[in-house]
Amino acid sequence: MSILIIIPAHNEEASISYCLDSLVRQTLKPTRLVLVDDSSTDTTLSILKTYEKQFDFIQVIQKEGESEHIPGAKVIDTFYRGLSEVSIADFDIICKFDADIIFPEDYLEKLSQSYKNNPNLGMCSGLCFIKAQDNKWIYENIAHKDHVRGPIKSYSKLCFEKIGGLKKSIGWDTVDELLAKFHGFDVETIKDLHVKHLRPTGKIYTSKAKLLQGIAMYKMRYKLPLTCIASAKMALQQKKKTVFINNLKGYFTSKKEKTPFMVTPQEGAFIRKYRYKGILKKLLGK
Repeated sequence: MSILIIIPAHNEEASISYCLDSLVRQTLKPTRLVLVDDSSTDTTLSILKTYEKQFDFIQVIQKEGESEHIPGAKVIDTFYRGLSEVSIADFDIICKFDADIIFPEDYLEKLSQSYKNNPNLGMCSGLCFIKAQDNKWIYENIAHKDHVRGPIKSYSKLCFEKIGGLKKSIGWDTVDELLAKFHGFDVETIKDLHVKHLRPTGKIYTSKAKLLQGIAMYKMRYKLPLTCIASAKMALQQKKKTVFINNLKGYFTSKKEKTPFMVTPQEGAFIRKYRYKGILKKLLGK
């Protein structure tokens, strides 16, 4: 199967070589690897160009813009800058990877095999592991193991097209999976396929990010009861009551400003039903 990988990169000099070394050593090489430098002020761009000279399947793109790292719109805008250089019609699998991931050598081979084995598979990935204080690699426990994480997204071409691509908004890496399920696609995580996440999620976001989860919940049409439940769960997991407060602030700010939704009423109804079903399963211990 033909594989397109797009990697947005902003000031990634500390990790990008590890990531790219792991990708060029894959047992199944990507058909095209597009590296998008997002206005880096370090040596990221020169590192990318070094790989471009060595491997004919690698293409480097430069994107100018603001450098502040806010999750959501900016990274997806950078992703689309890379996508504009190719035609997805030429590929079977579209991947959006982060620049701080080390992949096992058989990652793309196993990913491709999963899509081959299940024609209805819309999204697939391995699991993210981070280095603990004792230098052991442990599961990055910020999401359920059935969730395809943002740093290692992959989509079948049909799924990518059906969900309307990636949303330029906070919550893009949640709503994509929900929309895939709305359209009847299967979603799979390969539990024994582990990647090393060199920079744990959320370590470099600015204070502006505090309200964004609540904004995302509003834009996904969670409505207030589900937003409260989801926010309480997040607060308990992070052991910070301010998470609950900030989420609700973000939600009500969006409601007051009449922020545009990123899903249709029908999609929103499906999302709420799916979320409540998951909550009920956990309460019943299923």
